[in-house]
Amino acid sequence: MPFYINTEHLRNKIEYPKRYQSQNLVKSSVFVFLVILLFLLAFRPFGVYNPELRMHYFFICFLHALAPSLILFVYFGALNYFRQVKNKMQWNLLKEYLYIGILLVFIGISSFLMRDLLYNNPNNWSWDYLFEEIRNCLVAGVFFYFFLRLSNYYLESKKGSPFILQFIPLEVEAKKVALLSNIFISTQVKQDDFNLNIDQLLFVKADGNYIELTKSIGSQTTTEVKRISLTQFESQITDYPHFFRCHRTYLINMFKIKKVSGNSQGYLLSFNETDVKIPVSRKQVESFNTYYQELRSQCIT
Repeated sequence: MPFYINTEHLRNKIEYPKRYQSQNLVKSSVFVFLVILLFLLAFRPFGVYNPELRMHYFFICFLHALAPSLILFVYFGALNYFRQVKNKMQWNLLKEYLYIGILLVFIGISSFLMRDLLYNNPNNWSWDYLFEEIRNCLVAGVFFYFFLRLSNYYLESKKGSPFILQFIPLEVEAKKVALLSNIFISTQVKQDDFNLNIDQLLFVKADGNYIELTKSIGSQTTTEVKRISLTQFESQITDYPHFFRCHRTYLINMFKIKKVSGNSQGYLLSFNETDVKIPVSRKQVESFNTYYQELRSQCIT
């Protein structure tokens, strides 16, 4: 059986994690410091020869926890600066794993450089200890990183969040009854009536007695304004069940959604064709989940 790595999943564009964003860096660094400090004090994971210690073990643990938190703050602070300079360069899992690996190497080097301050050992500056510190940081850091990822997912999803670990985009049903792509929409003013290619429609936004139709035509995304309320428009496309009122001001094409993020307090829907993200209100989260599962089961069958 050949070995396979899902590189497409690793390279897919994802949102830049909140834990690395500038406004959250202090909180993330403090959290890392406290978790590492408590872990070192509780488990003493790496063998320490007491006669070699230059200070009390608590202060050694304090410094070993302080260094990673400071490096994390400076490292991602610099990265955030360059992201702004490059106009928010794209982020994906492969890039995140690479940056975390580099971060762990820096932390290992810092642990090596602190050895002369912490331990009375003539071999502090040996290559063996450099390799050992980097290896220990990589091994412990990988487990620590994935622990934080799982904790972060749990805290973001919160209690009662029913949604999916990985959103799978829907496909148009192969066996569904054929429906016309071009439909005629009637408005209150006859001269404002219009034809619409429903297959091109991504989402509709309400704006008082008007709606904004966002469509994908080839490689271009266009927006048109029409004089009709969203409720009136929705009542005329009931034959197309893949359109869902996810918010009081938004109607979306379920078949065009490529990514869902958020938690039980609300979702954000992403599309390939535009950077605009559409909200699913808190009241509609459960209905959205149910509707998605129904459409998905129809696509599979």
